[in-house]
Amino acid sequence: MASSAFVLAGVPRVNLMPPLEIERRKRASLVRGWGWAVFTSLVVAALVVGGAFALKLVADQALAVEQANTTVLLTELSSLSEVSGAIAAEGELTYFRADAMGSDFAWTPLVAAITGALPAEVRLTGFDLTSGGNAQTEDPTSDVGLIGTMTLDSPNPIDLPATIRQLRDLESVANVDGRALTTGGEGGSRYTYQLDVTFDQSIYSGQYAPVEGAQ
Repeated sequence: MASSAFVLAGVPRVNLMPPLEIERRKRASLVRGWGWAVFTSLVVAALVVGGAFALKLVADQALAVEQANTTVLLTELSSLSEVSGAIAAEGELTYFRADAMGSDFAWTPLVAAITGALPAEVRLTGFDLTSGGNAQTEDPTSDVGLIGTMTLDSPNPIDLPATIRQLRDLESVANVDGRALTTGGEGGSRYTYQLDVTFDQSIYSGQYAPVEGAQ
């Protein structure tokens, strides 16, 4: 009958370290682990703070550059203030001139047109006319340019209706009507006619009208 035998694998080991030492080593290992964790956290925090400081430094430098550019631009603008003031003053004066001279017209051609429509012996001796003001519409024939009376002098009686028709046919004349007739001189040899007359705004020169789109 065969006998059984115990086969032992390896060399028998016995842990003779005291439990207190084992506990101490565990605590030391745990402390080292926490120490590395704290150190890593501090390093990460330092990197974050350093990165933020670097970004702030870059932003401050960029802000300083922009502020310097703004200062340069403000200096350039201040140097142009006189030019801007002159342009503004010119615009105001142009507007004032356009308003003040909106009813500008030439007397010479107007008087020449009237006298040209009168009979040969009749003279234009006076007028009392009031301006109708600046243009209010785009159609110059729809608004009054001048309105009032004019005086004619003649050594002989004239055909007043025919003379009025001739005057009404003139360009820029909106209306003409007889107002009064007086005689004078020796034996009533002079005839004075007063006529009511209205001219439309086509007599205006438009020379001082503001240019559309001008500043």
